[in-house]
Amino acid sequence: MPLHATRADLHLHEARQRLEHARTSRLAQLQALRETGTGTDDDHLLSEQKAAMERVLKEIEEAVARAEDGTYGICLGCAAPIPAERLEILPYARHCVACQRRTA
Repeated sequence: MPLHATRADLHLHEARQRLEHARTSRLAQLQALRETGTGTDDDHLLSEQKAAMERVLKEIEEAVARAEDGTYGICLGCAAPIPAERLEILPYARHCVACQRRTA
């Protein structure tokens, strides 16, 4: 990162790193689920876990797109900034806590 990088650039860089880490982790988990044998009573559970992991990967991809278009970290519900602490925990968060509660 150049010496003249702005604070926003640094935050965006950190966000991209967190998103990439989340993506890599979820892809590894999904691969492990796929490698788990089938033909057992656990097929339904494995199928649900795979679907959940694929949904999270889609959310991560959407967050990457928001980072690219400059809307990352802005709540899709109320357009307020999502607190940095929330994004550190859940880097692909689409909503602030209040809006997330309303959508749940």
